[in-house]
Amino acid sequence: MNREQMIESVRSQMPEKRWKHVEGVMATSIILAERFGEDPVKAELAAILHDVAKFWPIAKMEQIIQERQLDQGLLTHDKALWHAEVGYWVAEHEYGVKDQDVLDAIRYHTSGRVGMTKLDKVVCLADYIEPGREFPGVERIRELSETNLEQALIAGFDSTISFLVEKGNRIYPLTVEARNDLIEEKN
Repeated sequence: MNREQMIESVRSQMPEKRWKHVEGVMATSIILAERFGEDPVKAELAAILHDVAKFWPIAKMEQIIQERQLDQGLLTHDKALWHAEVGYWVAEHEYGVKDQDVLDAIRYHTSGRVGMTKLDKVVCLADYIEPGREFPGVERIRELSETNLEQALIAGFDSTISFLVEKGNRIYPLTVEARNDLIEEKN
């Protein structure tokens, strides 16, 4: 499947507003990849596919997680996290992506992980700061992204964690671990 076919396939699976977000993540991933010395082609590929399963029915995502023996721990956490894990599987099995770096960037774009690669960081951060995103603190994260990938990502995780705490929601442990790992990496 070539790039244009992949784009059309992904685009057909989501509302136009979400597709605009994906386009923003694609463009931002390329910029961040070039800024911080990562492969822009890999960054764009991960960005194209990062939300491929975002609008799939919850029951279908749950079935894939269970049947394909993906991260079962996700099933006890917010369903908004599920699309990344399912998207990882879909990218490999339905779109033929074999590059493990790209697959991991898709898989961890919502949660982060301990030992994030530069590509993981680029795609995760691009998802936070693409031009269509508007939330308190996004401008500060965008400013940090001009010079420091890790600091910007820590600020992004801080924003997510604060939002979840404010709402009284559970926090996915991998996000806390990813944040802590980035702080350790920085020191």
